[in-house]
Amino acid sequence: MATTDGTTASAGSEAPVAAAGDQAMPDNILLADWSGAYDGTPPFDKVTPAMFPEAIQYGIDEQRREYQAITRHRAAPTFENIIVPMEKAGERLGRVLSVFSVMTSNMTNSQYQALSREWGPKLSAASDEITLDPILFQRIKAVYDNRNSAGLNAQQIRLVERYYDSFVRRGANLNAEQKQQLSAYNAALSTEFSGFSEKVLADESTYITATEAQMKGVPADIKGAAAGAAKERNLPAGSYAIVNTRSAVDPVLTFAEDRALREKVWRAFVRRGDNGGANDTNATIAKITQIRADRAKLLGYKNHAEWRMQDTMAKTPAAANELMMRVWPAAVARVKQEVADQQAMAKSSGQNITIEPWDYRFYQEKVRKDRYDLSADEVKPYFELNNIIEASYWAAGELFGLDFKEITGTVPTWHPDIRVYSVTKRGSGDQVGVFYRDDYARTGKRSGAWATTYRSRAGLTDKNIVLGSNNNNFVKPPAGQPALISLDDAETLFHEFGHALHYFISNVEYPSFNGTPRDFVEYPSQVNENWLLTQPVLSRFAKHYQTGEVMPASLIQKIEKASTFNQGFATVEYLSSAIVDMEMHTRTTGVADPDAFEKETLAKIGMPKEIVMRHRLPQFNHLFSSDAYSAGYYSYLWSETMDADTWALFEERGVFDKATADSYAKWILSTGNEIDRVDAYREFRGRDPEVNALLKKRGFPVN
Repeated sequence: MATTDGTTASAGSEAPVAAAGDQAMPDNILLADWSGAYDGTPPFDKVTPAMFPEAIQYGIDEQRREYQAITRHRAAPTFENIIVPMEKAGERLGRVLSVFSVMTSNMTNSQYQALSREWGPKLSAASDEITLDPILFQRIKAVYDNRNSAGLNAQQIRLVERYYDSFVRRGANLNAEQKQQLSAYNAALSTEFSGFSEKVLADESTYITATEAQMKGVPADIKGAAAGAAKERNLPAGSYAIVNTRSAVDPVLTFAEDRALREKVWRAFVRRGDNGGANDTNATIAKITQIRADRAKLLGYKNHAEWRMQDTMAKTPAAANELMMRVWPAAVARVKQEVADQQAMAKSSGQNITIEPWDYRFYQEKVRKDRYDLSADEVKPYFELNNIIEASYWAAGELFGLDFKEITGTVPTWHPDIRVYSVTKRGSGDQVGVFYRDDYARTGKRSGAWATTYRSRAGLTDKNIVLGSNNNNFVKPPAGQPALISLDDAETLFHEFGHALHYFISNVEYPSFNGTPRDFVEYPSQVNENWLLTQPVLSRFAKHYQTGEVMPASLIQKIEKASTFNQGFATVEYLSSAIVDMEMHTRTTGVADPDAFEKETLAKIGMPKEIVMRHRLPQFNHLFSSDAYSAGYYSYLWSETMDADTWALFEERGVFDKATADSYAKWILSTGNEIDRVDAYREFRGRDPEVNALLKKRGFPVN
């Protein structure tokens, strides 16, 4: 499907006009219309790597014919004969690529990695055929020039303007030689992105072995998962395998009493992509940053960040930096207090040490226990995964009138662990969507957590039933045992579910308006985290996995009192990554030595030595597996400013106040990008967001 940021495939060649259906469609299940209930669902269970080359190529060819029909249209260019068919073009290719994305993110192997390497540049070239086609651009420009006198409504004018601006940003005004150079840059980046992802995934597939003695202090459920990982890797009985992913590493760093093991695990984790071997990503990063700098210059921008931020709420790197540096000093000051507390705790327990990064989580957990009589291990028994899933559904029902009913086994999935839910509108029973859950970490699945849509709602295309998923990396328990997740994991679950609610409630006319600016898209997901720790949710769903007893009020009170605990660490860990990202991408040249650049930048801003970036550059998938979050990692903080300001309104009116929820759904969730997001926020809140709510939420001084 064509989008206003020009990322889909097409062509502008001078080949003869052909009707979209002239080429015989191969007998390939990926190309067939999705069948079955819910207006059809993807055939995930029948997919093999060998199917994709034929399917992707056919999709590109078909979309080429669709665009040729648009560019060869003899009538004067209008919204109806240019913009509308562009909104509909490439639907089949979009379906193929949505399945391809699932397989390469959730089920990858050497075959899928080879396909990514091969087809990434080809898809990039096909996309450039749209944005760099001079005939198509002239027709878009003709509609753009006449937009205010053509009887278009506000949405249609906005869509035309976004198409025109996007094409210009992506090189439509370049000359032929410059366009050729731009395509070469885009193709080269696609290749490097695939290589970066492969290398990081390879390092995340490694593991550290540990003995029973070394695992002292680690909770039983985490030990069970590590024992299962060891068995899967055919290690001797009694061994533990700590896989090099965050979900496996963080609990060990928090609870393992063996300091040497903590250091070993920490060093392996922070050196992903930075080991000097075949999986080292530093040279890849150097290439990516140089190409990005060269591309920005070619397109007429000072740097990559200036180019990337044209279509954001922040608009400029300076605006993003201003917000980040408003928060950074308070966060660093809080870290100094946290480290002092940890140092005192270590000394009182007879440990004559200086706090190092591999000690931070361990001693911070002890400080939490001492100060609030609260430990993460005390909370986990009340956070059984199934209960927290049901909690997220219940809150969505109370706020937005959505009901979730499990239908696992009735539609195809890509792995036996996937659970599927029918989403309906409460009261009417109208079908809203189908929701897939892929909650557990496994070999071949990329790390982190993310949300995906396979089909979005749009009036123009008569698409009503949304298909989407949440993808987490929780540690899978041994067979027959419950999955107990941490408070952080539970917040992640609610966060990703916030993305799901956004796409289930979105109700736009034109498909392109389903996307929102990068620094807005995290806002609904971050707001949704807040409902996890509300009394109505905890009293219903935070039940002890053995006794079924509801979390006692005394424990809830301790959690509330500790709500701003460790915010120095959490903020510095994240914000340092965002600052380094922006610093890197405001340079007018590439970064030849990423390691040195990282160290220099962190030293310049006063990074505490006891903390490392949440994502060091050599493993920073957000930045280097695509352009998606490049010069955009600040967006979490930008979104959280709106989140905190929004939550303050819910707290004022009642956290489940229906009128506030209805207004939030009306202006924020349902409108996609039909109106400017700044204006949408003002309609909802009555003013621009205030940063003081964010500072207060994190427990930092407001002044």
